[in-house]
Amino acid sequence: MYFDSFHAALVMDGHGAFVWAAYAITAMVLIILLLTPVLRSRRLRRELAGEIRRREMTQTGREGPHASST
Repeated sequence: MYFDSFHAALVMDGHGAFVWAAYAITAMVLIILLLTPVLRSRRLRRELAGEIRRREMTQTGREGPHASST
């Protein structure tokens, strides 16, 4: 094994902070890139469902008075 202990793997001869920060930033970017489309899709579906409900309500509201007057 390259490192003698877990602590040595974390420290990496003084370079550990930079290496682990790079890994953390990369992981965060990948997570954001994976979650963003999922969250946008959910939001779009909610908006479309609301739009469909609004259109159905306006259509049933319009049909009611017209149907009773004829």
